[in-house]
Amino acid sequence: MRTPLIAGNWKMNGSLALVDAFAQALVTTRLPARVEVALMVPFPYLGAAARAFRDAPVAVGAQTLSDQPAGAFTGEVSGAMLADLGARYVLVGHSERRSLFGEDDAGVLARVQAALANGLTPVLCLGETLEGREAGRTEAVVLGQLAAVFDALGPDERARLVLAYEPVWAIGTGRTATPEQAQAVHAAIRARLADYAPALAEALKILYGGSMKAANAGELLAQPDIDGGLVGGASLQVDDFLAICQSAG
Repeated sequence: MRTPLIAGNWKMNGSLALVDAFAQALVTTRLPARVEVALMVPFPYLGAAARAFRDAPVAVGAQTLSDQPAGAFTGEVSGAMLADLGARYVLVGHSERRSLFGEDDAGVLARVQAALANGLTPVLCLGETLEGREAGRTEAVVLGQLAAVFDALGPDERARLVLAYEPVWAIGTGRTATPEQAQAVHAAIRARLADYAPALAEALKILYGGSMKAANAGELLAQPDIDGGLVGGASLQVDDFLAICQSAG
């Protein structure tokens, strides 16, 4: 039985005050025993979040990392640095990184490998644009992004990832895939994982990441192949985020 994971992605938002607000709420709120929780915070808040959440049932994650271990790469942050600050997870291949910063499949693979080399759990993001969906290419795009990484990894490496399906057309738009639409893509991803190894398909978490909020989390999380959520805007509101966590219990 896969343990649900609710991961909040603050993107370029938040503050030290918000870190403290979440820490206070998470220490005093009883979360479902079978739910894992993580918050992907901006780089400047990683250390503060790791300290603030020390006594809370929540892991800290980053939103990206460099594919390089060290060197003259001004402005970049390495996997070793993230691990040193207490990060456990790191997003890789988020649609905004792909579209705004030009990260292609090769760059995504290199970042996954950098994360694994430093003991981090990569949350590999997969998703199609509205044009791709309307052209009937959802599975071709999503499974192609998956293959670009998984074909290059060994069995033990594949087992260390978390996947997140994020229909690009539903991110920050207020639109959400219906539970049935989301489940269909999750099921296709899981079927493709079974081609690598049946045990991998059974064990690997696949999160839904397209405008999940308190109002729709229950329906989405009830789907058999949706193992949690990668939550955007709602993860900046303490009460909303905790409500989603409760829905996963």
